[in-house]
Amino acid sequence: MLNTPRYGRKVRNAYREMQKKSKALYECPKCGKKKLKRISFAVWQCKSCGATIAGGAYQPNTEAGLNALRIIKG
Repeated sequence: MLNTPRYGRKVRNAYREMQKKSKALYECPKCGKKKLKRISFAVWQCKSCGATIAGGAYQPNTEAGLNALRIIKG
């Protein structure tokens, strides 16, 4: 999609990084296996245990969410 020089280097690199993050497998918070995959916007599902969780748009844990957990745990 953004492989043409039309959009600029910074935009293409940002898009490429976003795609890598959204397509990667992450560790499931329920079973601990690295099988958590994005199935739609902010919805993540584990292929192993079948758990479905809500998270960030492109990563299951966002920086804001991690900061909130740190504050709550105190």
